[in-house]
Amino acid sequence: MKITLGPLNFSVMSLDQTIQQVLDWSLTNQGKAIHFANAYTIALASTDPNYASTINHSDLTCCDGTPVVWAGKWLNPKIHIQGWQRVYGPDVMEGVLQQSTPAHRHYLLGSTTDTLEKLQTEIRDRFPNAEIVGTDSPPFREPTVQDLTERDQRITDSGANIVWVGLGTPKQDYEVHRLKGSLPVTALAVGAAFDFIAGTLRQAPTWMQKSGTEWVYRWSKEPKRLTRRYLWGNPTFVKLVAKQRIADRGKSS
Repeated sequence: MKITLGPLNFSVMSLDQTIQQVLDWSLTNQGKAIHFANAYTIALASTDPNYASTINHSDLTCCDGTPVVWAGKWLNPKIHIQGWQRVYGPDVMEGVLQQSTPAHRHYLLGSTTDTLEKLQTEIRDRFPNAEIVGTDSPPFREPTVQDLTERDQRITDSGANIVWVGLGTPKQDYEVHRLKGSLPVTALAVGAAFDFIAGTLRQAPTWMQKSGTEWVYRWSKEPKRLTRRYLWGNPTFVKLVAKQRIADRGKSS
């Protein structure tokens, strides 16, 4: 089942179903792309058709944000949507690592060398069955064709079948889409999951995540990086949802 919010089509799957789907897909020897879209993703996609198309050509687009859950329910008041819940990138990553077998081989793409080292240490301690076969901290600049060719070769040589991508929005979404078309791996755009699991950034308290105010906590921790995301993204998201609600009512009247 799919739910449309703004320009994006969301998959209706629970956290457990998503974790199992990742584990299963990674063993099929096929390229798969998985995105985790929040209010900012929807707002950004509304201004960039190419970005919206990239997300909508994924194999799975998860609802990564409590306000997005609320919006989906508000826009579909007569539909009981079983499984429509927040599917948070860090939770999926932890769940997949926890349930990994020797057949699941993980590659970490993104963040800094220091964070990747801390992340690997944390994974070894908490998820001893998860095998990390490679890491890559790419330069901040845009990659060249040669950079991407060499990156693909490193992933191929590692034997990875699950690639976790933490490059920030929207860069990580484009990379996941590219990897799907280039390699037989399951690629996931997981945002700040690297920092959260490594312990280099603290997650918002559970009550803030459930109340839809997680953005306030994250903004207070990274104001320079996240100011535009929240001051522009949040109002844009609210306008999109309200506009869609009005349009839906017009169709039903």
